Parts: sequence; structure tokens; C-alpha cells
Amino acid sequence: MIQGNNQHRMGPARVFALTPGDVEDDNNAIKVKAWDTNLNIVPEPRTFPYTMDNVVLRFGNLVSRDNFSVLWKQEGVFGKFDFKMRRLYFFFSHLSVEYKFEISYENILKIELYPSRGQATKFLLIQLLGSPRIFEKDVSDGQRFEWMRGVDFTPSGCIGQSYALCLELPNKLRLPELHLDFVHYKENEDQLELMEGSPFSCSSGPVPIVNPPTGFELPYNILFKINCLIQHGCVPGPAIDDDFYRLVDPKRIKVEHIEFALDKLFHLKDCCYEPVKWLKEQYNGYATSSGLPRTAAISLDDGLVYVRRVQITPSKIYFFGPGVNLSNRVLRNYPEDIDNFLRVSFVDEYLDKLRSIALSLRASSTNEGKRTRVYERIISTLRNGIVIGDKKFEFLALSSNHARDNSVWMFASRPGLTAADIREWMGDFQDIRDVAKYVSGLSQSVCESRETTSVGRDEIEVIPDIEVNRWEAEYCFSDGVGKVSEELACKVATKLGCNFVPSAFQIRYGGYRGVVAVDPTSSVKLSLRKSMFRYKSLDTKLSVVAWSNFQPCFLNRQIITLLSNLGVKDEVFQKRQREAIDLLNAMLTNPLRAQEALEMMFSEDITKVLKDMLVCDYKPDAEPFLSMMLQAFHASKLMDLRFRTEIFVPNGRYMMGCLDETRTLEYGQVFLQISRFSRQLSNQSSHMFTTSSSNPNNYVLEGEVVIARNRPLHPGDVRVLKAVNVPALHHMVDCVVFPQKGKRPHPNESSGSNLDGDMYFVSWDHDLIPPLQVQPMEYIASPTTQIDHDVTIKEVEEYFTNHMIKDNLGIIRTVHTVFADRVPHRVMSHECIELAKLYSIAINFPKTDRDLLSESFFKK
Repeated sequence: MIQGNNQHRMGPARVFALTPGDVEDDNNAIKVKAWDTNLNIVPEPRTFPYTMDNVVLRFGNLVSRDNFSVLWKQEGVFGKFDFKMRRLYFFFSHLSVEYKFEISYENILKIELYPSRGQATKFLLIQLLGSPRIFEKDVSDGQRFEWMRGVDFTPSGCIGQSYALCLELPNKLRLPELHLDFVHYKENEDQLELMEGSPFSCSSGPVPIVNPPTGFELPYNILFKINCLIQHGCVPGPAIDDDFYRLVDPKRIKVEHIEFALDKLFHLKDCCYEPVKWLKEQYNGYATSSGLPRTAAISLDDGLVYVRRVQITPSKIYFFGPGVNLSNRVLRNYPEDIDNFLRVSFVDEYLDKLRSIALSLRASSTNEGKRTRVYERIISTLRNGIVIGDKKFEFLALSSNHARDNSVWMFASRPGLTAADIREWMGDFQDIRDVAKYVSGLSQSVCESRETTSVGRDEIEVIPDIEVNRWEAEYCFSDGVGKVSEELACKVATKLGCNFVPSAFQIRYGGYRGVVAVDPTSSVKLSLRKSMFRYKSLDTKLSVVAWSNFQPCFLNRQIITLLSNLGVKDEVFQKRQREAIDLLNAMLTNPLRAQEALEMMFSEDITKVLKDMLVCDYKPDAEPFLSMMLQAFHASKLMDLRFRTEIFVPNGRYMMGCLDETRTLEYGQVFLQISRFSRQLSNQSSHMFTTSSSNPNNYVLEGEVVIARNRPLHPGDVRVLKAVNVPALHHMVDCVVFPQKGKRPHPNESSGSNLDGDMYFVSWDHDLIPPLQVQPMEYIASPTTQIDHDVTIKEVEEYFTNHMIKDNLGIIRTVHTVFADRVPHRVMSHECIELAKLYSIAINFPKTDRDLLSESFFKK
């Protein structure tokens, strides 16, 4: 049926499909139920309901309530308010380059309108939380290219040193009703005074960074706090003068007074325009009071440290901390140098993750491989470092997780210790002639972990891998997994603070990495395999990254798509979603349901206090703290459900993969034993469990289970296996034990994974067992690139920046979902199969450095 938007037959129309319930047959006369609707199936093009032409745009800072210090000015600006997309745009040309500024409404702190002073113009002042996104387009040669992301192009980085912009508008120009979109919109009666300002940052790199003038020697921690105040808009940069520095000089003022005052200043609600006056008032109060107010000291648990962080955007730099961070081998080995370490992240102007399109244009015939100025800014920062006072922070290392977060570690060298010295301490990397593997080696020392105990070289053994050749393909059943004695496991568990002994640990030991599972029959503390070895190292401390424990299970968009294509009915997913929502809603008022939800849907470490309160008969809808926390958990899970399609599966777990060292399991079998089981939530499958012989609180599963590596894309990644009861494996709890027999390792069948710490979706929900199975894809390891010289830090820095461009996991998942919905054969289609192959390459990019942008299918 078509409905026209006007009376003309050839006019635009909306098209609808009729369902049987909409049509009635009355004596051969067809009656159709129809109604008017304003819904457009095809979205209308974006429209800009309000524009401003020939505007004067000024960047700068408010230095008082009605004084604006101008750092940079541009005339002839065209502005647009996009109320649908909640964006504000400015367009202008500068030195033969076209620029576009984009400001999200969420990035706007305040908007104030100031009247004219008897002149023909008025001022609209917009205070920002960050900087606008900058786009540029070079038109000097007459060609017009697409918009590409840019950086601050103004002298001395004036945009980066500005926290407000001022629009000079014709007095007769009628503004839209801004109060409808901006809560903090205000029309002032006072006039705004414009004054000529000057840059205040002393940095030739990222801005703003300030250093004290000659004659002042401030401690690093105080200088760091001062920069925090400026960068977060707590005080205007021009207000930091000699008088201010005198008031934060420990030679003149007690250091504890300075630190407390600066911390208090950081947490003020509004910007402090007169910090000198404010500090004097604070110090006078401290002098007359009996004691200095103190913040509650937080005693950190073992393995936690205070670390300072830096975030760099295309236009600004922000200091944070010190904040609590899980330690790593390097931080533990150099505790006296903790102030010389810096965690540096590269983020978007809105502090989101920088996407690849911000660093490199999409491939085309005219811009193949063209890098943006954002790419150049990141490379420049890595190579030139960051200077804060008398410290120069230089690139140190990164881990695989850091690469995905676009972050690195930097270190400020001191006499006797440099970044190169620390890398030399990490291990012997001279035999590694592959940049990706070199980075993987560095990552073992800077990945977050917990130190447990030392294990001497005479207390370990190297055992052979379990390998098989099939049809010219080599498979390693024991890839990344070894063994740990029961004695050492107990000692490690105690060191970790666990009230149980985990069955498996993901570890770092010297140059070895992977998983070690408990073997009650082993008398050797550690049994490691060649597949776990990465490089030579003298370090004998055993560090633990993760360990097997209860982890709740959730469906996600990728697993739902595959299960649906393999025959699981949509009604099953809808039912599980309703049940999850009902449980979340019930936990806000029902104490028993709240205990069930906290027990089964959340990890132990974040819910212990709340569960203790419920046991003590506190009511979830009456006790304020309990109610607030439950509402926060409730909102968090609903957000995950809405935006990530995460549906709670009570009959399932996320589990670490391990190997059957007893050689009992046959191909197609697994062993599963869980430590936490709610018969109320899992009554459908309670008949599948028997009580463990080793612990009456544990349950052994028998029956069919569906297993997949997290976020699979290929239909063959979903494996249906049979869980069996093996008494010799009853010591293995909360992990999935795979066989070492068969034509191919089951982990390899699922997304080409291994046993070095990969987590698996495991469910024994009968309704989620797919009736169809597909042959698993053959995952062939990507070839590595060998170089003819020692890996240089310059190459590591380029690897990191290129990784930001080549990190296409999210793009591939999204495109896969689109094809799975629109093409006839869905996940079985050629397009989805090719995307699954690319995904397996992309997920291992940190190990191989293979460039997906060069793949012909990906270009399409």
C-alpha cells in the first residue's frame, strides 16, 4: 500500500506491508485497516534549521565574569545549528584551506548571550568542556577532497589553550530558542568586554602545559596539579602569574597546605577567576584552625599503585591523577621511580576512542594511504616525548591491551636509569626480528598483573607440546597451556587473597606466558611448554594476570546472529530477554530476587558488600546506599542490553580454556564443573548436574553444551560438544577442559583460538543448543614479517600508530551484522564468510601486524 504526501499521483509516498490481521473479507469486498502516520521508513536528509552567516569567531578564555581574553580570531565564518544531530558547525577558509569545526552539544558547558554596547553586534559566549573537532580540506590546487580530521593549526596552539569561543553576531539577528536545547543558556544584562590575550602555554608540543618562571623550583607533584587545574578549566591560564607561583612554593608555604588547597580548588563547582585571592583565604583559614582538614587516606591492596595519566586529543592535553592502577612487573621493580612513569592515551576531542578514520582517509584512487595531521601529531608526541617541568617523558613500552586502548607507557629518564635500561631489564629481545613479536615481548612486563611468589629455575620443567599433523596442517592441542603443582597453586591463591584455590591461572613468568592448570599428580612447581615461550629473561617472579572463577554468561549480538542462523528460534532470545529484564526489575524491591541477581549476574568482587547487606535483612527499596547501588547495577545491565544486546543466560558461564592432561576426554567431549549454581534460575537444566566428589558445593555437568569463543563471526565457530563426568578431572572448577585427542583442537575450531588465556561462551541451555552445525573454518596463521636488523623504538612507535589505523574489529563486526541481515544466505553468504576470515586476521593483528586495509574484499 502506498500513501502520498500530497494530492499528486506522482508525489512522494510511503510504502507499507499488510499483515493478515489488517485485511477483512466481507462478502468478497476487501476492507483494509489504514491510518495516517508521520513515520518515514526512509529517513529524511539532515536539515539545518538555523544558520548564521558572516560571523566573527573568537577563541579564548573568560578571565572574569564579563571579561573575555581573545587568543585567536577568524572573520567570515558560516555557522549551523543541527538540532537533530545535536551538533554545532562552523565553516570558514584560512590560508587556502577550508575548515569545519564540529561541537557536540554534550561538549558545551554554558551558553550566554551578552548585549551590545550601543553597537550593531551582540556576543554569544559558548564555554566548552573540550575542543571542537577540526576537519580540513585543501583546495589550493583547485581539487576538492573529502573532509579529513585535523589538529590545532593556530599559532602556539591557541585553540588548545582556549576553553570558550565567542561569536560576534549582528544585533538584528534572531537566535533560535536555545533554552530548549541548553539547560545552562542564559541572557545577561551585563556587557562582555573583549581584551587582547596572549598564549600562556610554554610547551612546543601538546598544549596547554605550564612551567614556573625563572626563580621558582616547584616539586613535580605540585606542578602536575597546577597543570590539571588549567587543563580542566578550574582556573583560567592567564590567572597563573608570579603571585600564584609564590603561593604554591614549598619554600614559602607548607607543602601539605598547598596540596590540600590545590585539591580543593580542583573540585570547586565553578571556575575560580581569582586563584591568588582564593589561595590566600584558604591559607588564612588553615592558620587560624586547630588542624588542617585531611582527606581520608586510602590504603591500597597489594598489587595496586598510584599512577599519573595523560590524555592527548588532536588539540589539547589533559593530566589526571594520581589514580589507582593495577601494577605490572616494571612498576613493581622500580617503586622509587613511580613519579617517573606516565600512562599516556590518545583520545578523541570528546575523550572517546580515536577511530581509524581520524588518522587515515578511506582508501580511494586519489588518497591511497594518506595520513591525517592527527596521525602526525601522535607520531610526533611519541618521538619527542612530553616535558613537564624538569622531567622529559619518553616512550617506554606498550602491551596488546594498551594498543587496543590507544595508550602507551612513558618514562622520564634520570641519572642511572633510562627507558632503554628498563627495556634491557625486561628481557633479551635480540633474537626477535619481528616488530609485532617484539611488542608482544615488551607487553609481558607492562601488562597489568599481580606478583605472587618466586619460582626458581630448578623448580620448573619444560615439557613437550602435544602436536598433530592432519592434511598438511599442523595443530597444537597444548598451545599456550602448562601445569602448576597443587602446592604452588595454594601458595599463589593465598598471595592473591582468594578464599579458594583456582584451577587455572593466566601467568607471566620470565619470558613465558599463557595458562597453567592445577595438576594434583605433579611434583614440579611449574611445567611450561615451548608454545608458551616468547623470549629469554632472568626474572623468576610468577605474575598472575587472571584466574579461573565464576563469571556470568551473556549472549551478544554476534552469538545471537549465529545461533539464529543455526536454527535457534527467535522466541528463545525474546524469552531470555524478558526473563533477564524481569529479574533486574525484581531486584530493586524483592530481597530474595536481589540476592539471586547479584549472585548470578555480577562478579563477586563488586557485589560482596551488597550481598552482605541483603543477608543482614536490609531492604533494597528502603536502605539508601543499597537502593542506589542496585539501581546503578540495574541501569548498567539495561544499557548493555540496549546497546550491546547482552542478554543474561543463567544456564551458562564465561570460562577459561584448559587442557585434559589425563588424556581421558575423547574428541567431541569436554569436562565442565561449576562452583555456583542457582536451581531457581536454572531449574530447566538441574537434572544435568551431579555433586562433585571433591567439593559438595561444586556441580559436574553432563550433556550437550554449546561453546564459542567470545564474539564469533563464522557459523562453524559455534561448537556443540558433550560434557562428560571424568572423576580424574574433579579438581578442575570454573573452566572448560578440552581434549588433547582428535583430528583438530576444539579451541582452534572456534575462531582459531588457543589456550593461552582465551575465554569461552559456554551454555547448557537446551533451547540455545543449535540443531544445525557447520564445518569449522580453517584458520591459517598469518605470516610474520622478518626484518634484517634489531627492532628499533622508532619502528615500535610506528607499529603503535599504525595499529590505531588497522584496528578494524568493530567495523568488521558491524558490517558482518549488516550483511547477515540483508543478504539471502545470511551468515552462510560469501560476504559474511569473507568477513569472518578477515576478523580472525584482525583479532590477531597485535601478533602479526598484517594490514587488512590491503585486502581487496575489505576495500570493497
